[in-house]
Amino acid sequence: MTANDGNQAGASPAATGTPAAAPRLTSLSHGGGCGCKIAPGVLSELLARNDAPLPAPAALLVGTETSDDAAVYQLNDEQAIIATTDFFMPIVDDPFDFGRIAATNALSDIYAMGGKPIFALAIVGMPINVLPRETIREILRGGESVCAEAGIPIAGGHSIDSVEPIYGLAALGVVHPKRLKRNADAVAGDVLVLGKPLGVGVMSAALKKNQLDDAGYRRMIDATTRLNRVGPALAALPGVHALTDVTGFGLLGHTLEMCRGANLAAYLRMSDVPLFDGVRELADKGCITGASGRNWASYGASVELGERLTERDRDLLCDPQTAGGLLVSCAPGAVDDVLAVFRADGFIEAAIVGAMRPGTPGVRVI
Repeated sequence: MTANDGNQAGASPAATGTPAAAPRLTSLSHGGGCGCKIAPGVLSELLARNDAPLPAPAALLVGTETSDDAAVYQLNDEQAIIATTDFFMPIVDDPFDFGRIAATNALSDIYAMGGKPIFALAIVGMPINVLPRETIREILRGGESVCAEAGIPIAGGHSIDSVEPIYGLAALGVVHPKRLKRNADAVAGDVLVLGKPLGVGVMSAALKKNQLDDAGYRRMIDATTRLNRVGPALAALPGVHALTDVTGFGLLGHTLEMCRGANLAAYLRMSDVPLFDGVRELADKGCITGASGRNWASYGASVELGERLTERDRDLLCDPQTAGGLLVSCAPGAVDDVLAVFRADGFIEAAIVGAMRPGTPGVRVI
C-alpha cells in the first residue's frame, strides 16, 4: 500500500483510520546487536567483588574466571551441561532477520565450548504499545527458525513490556567433559584461525545511516545467521587447544581474553585478517560504531599496533561482531584439519590470522 492509497493527499493516518506505519526497529534502540555490550573495562569494574565469593564446586568446570563464552557444569563422566544467555536490541529493521540474528548469536556460545545445543528459552522485552503485534511475532518466528535449523526447541522463556525492543535466548547444551574447549587453554606456538570475516559492526552502522546497499545487507545477514555448528567437530580434533567466538569486544578483545587465560602473548597479522567486501570503504565513510572506540579505550593499553597500521585498522580490529566467527587456537600440525572442517561447512573465508607466543599477556598486530 502506498502512502496515499485510500487517503486524500496530505491526510494523516489517524484522520483516515489507516494504521500508522511501524517504526524502524533500529530507531527504537540506542545500540544494536553485540555493539550494545557494556565495554570490557566498565564490565570489569561492575563485576569486581569486595567480599570473598563462595568457593566454586569441583563440578563447575567453567565459571567466570576467564571470561569464557558459557558456564559448564559436569553431570557425570560422560556429560557436562553448558549454560549461556545472550540478548540485545535490534541490529536490523526486518523483524524476522532480527530474531534470526539474535538466536544465532546466542547459540554460538554453546558451539564455542565445543558443545551441541539441546534447547533454549526465549528472552523477550518489547514496547508493546509501539510495535505492532505482527512485528513482534515475526521476531519470535525468526528465533524459532534458527533453533529449528539447530535441531532444538524453544521450550519456554520470559517476556516484559520494555522501552526498547530486546530479544535473545538462554541456551543449554551438552558436551563430553574431555571434548570441552575453553578460551584459556591455548599453548605457546599455537596458530590462530578465524572462521568468519570482520565488519558486522561497520555494516550495521552503515545500515543505520542508509549507506548499506542490498548486496552488503545480504552479506551481513548471511554471516550473522550462519550457525557456528562446526564447534563440536573442531573440538574433536586432537590439535585444537582453545576455542572462543568473536563478538562484541572485537577480534582484539577476544584474543586478549585468550592471552590472559593462558598467560601468553598473541601476534596478529592485519593483512591476513579477513574482512567482508566493502567494509573498509564503509569505515572510511565514517560508518564506525561507538562500541569500537569504547573497546579500544578498555583494552588498548594491552595492544601494540605496528607503525604501518592506521586508525582505520584499529577500528576494524575493535569492531563489535554479532554472531561472529569462531577463533581457534591449535597446534601448527592441526591447521589443515581445522581449515578443512570450516570449509566443509561453508566457512570458505576462514583464515590463519596469527599465533600464540610466550610473553606477557597482550596482543601485537603487525
